[in-house]
Amino acid sequence: MLAKRKMKSKELAGLIGITEANLSILKSGKAKAIRFSTLEAICIALDCQPCDILEYEKDITF
Repeated sequence: MLAKRKMKSKELAGLIGITEANLSILKSGKAKAIRFSTLEAICIALDCQPCDILEYEKDITF
């Protein structure tokens, strides 16, 4: 979505109020959780829906 919106990570991080490092963790899929307020801010900034940026992967390590 960043590429579609021609936006850099640094710009998005500034718009939504998180650090570039935290945004990088979200982008890499290494985050264990995301606050709904952060998800909402990302969707507003990128003019998208959560399904446009999230993908469910079944975790079989339970």
